[in-house]
Amino acid sequence: MAMSVRTRSSYASPYAPAKRRRRILLDRELVAQLDWVLLSACGAIALFGVIMIYSASRTLVPGDPTYFVKRQLLALVIGVVLGIGILRFDYRKLRDFSLVAYIAVVALLFLVISPFGSSVKGHQAWFQLPFGFQLQPSELAKFGLVVALAGYVNEFRHDIDPWRICVIVGLALVPILLVQLQGDLGTNIVLIFAVIGLLAVAGVPARYLVILTMLGVTLIFAVISLGILQQYQVDRLTTVFASSGKNQTATAYNQNQSVATIATGGFNGQGLLKGPQTRLGFVPEQQTDFIFTAVGEELGFVGATTLPGLFGLVIWRTWRTARIASDFYGTLVCAGVLALFAFQIFENVGMTLGIMPVTGIPLPFMSYGGSSLLASCACIALVCNVYARRFV
Repeated sequence: MAMSVRTRSSYASPYAPAKRRRRILLDRELVAQLDWVLLSACGAIALFGVIMIYSASRTLVPGDPTYFVKRQLLALVIGVVLGIGILRFDYRKLRDFSLVAYIAVVALLFLVISPFGSSVKGHQAWFQLPFGFQLQPSELAKFGLVVALAGYVNEFRHDIDPWRICVIVGLALVPILLVQLQGDLGTNIVLIFAVIGLLAVAGVPARYLVILTMLGVTLIFAVISLGILQQYQVDRLTTVFASSGKNQTATAYNQNQSVATIATGGFNGQGLLKGPQTRLGFVPEQQTDFIFTAVGEELGFVGATTLPGLFGLVIWRTWRTARIASDFYGTLVCAGVLALFAFQIFENVGMTLGIMPVTGIPLPFMSYGGSSLLASCACIALVCNVYARRFV
């Protein structure tokens, strides 16, 4: 028996280095197959965001002008590590864990409204972490819901009848209702668009998509009208539709200052770190939801068009990956990510320009916020995962 053990050990050991070399080779092949155009665009936006966060927040914390920058950079590092982990995991295996992803999303959203969660500015939507950090599950739910629903739609791709559509909508409504209990209508609007985007790519007839869109809009207006939201949230949502006289009230201060700040930028801008509106803090929460105003004021029309150009590159590469994916599940997850990003970008930029309601939706990779940045990194890593394995 002893000889048998020694023989097995001596027989296996020469092959262990070869297996390690094979793993390293596969890693190199994976790196070579990544969409470096997409990754470069996202990296440029993220670093651009760090610069603008510093510009908008350097006077907010006395004695520590880099307070928000350091936290954003830490979140970016964690996001990169998370993205690498997602890239090393074959995305097709996620199909088998779609139910696990769904349960995890629902569990996190339920726990955050329980005593385990913490309240910030009247909304119980965060987990309090050590060293003063916070985690917002509703941001991570964007990634999780896309993975979960894409798995279900992929399984019944040839049988998407009205019953299956009702099941998909029902599955989506559970996390949406849990997010609404946190008072986060903006995230819910994003989730609704992601679900509609998935169903559109799945081949659902246009008449059903129109009905679902109308139901989504009705649900949004019901939330606004039935007193579910606080009054200041209703005012922010309806300000864009009010008359110019009403727009002078305090409820429209953020949006009025946002439009005025962008207008002062002109063509070339006031110069980096030289914007008077930004330096004096005229735009509340500028480092988060209104970060685009700092770009418009300090870098002018040039900066305000360059940034959407980079976002356009991200949207195009994501759409391209959805088209060339090796399987339908890859197409679905890319379509979900595309819907998430497209709506968030349009709504956030439109909000700062005064043509869309103020919903509190962050600008991906740009706005300050660790949870949003982690979710964006995870989504892009998933798209790159699909792209890198398009020939497999």
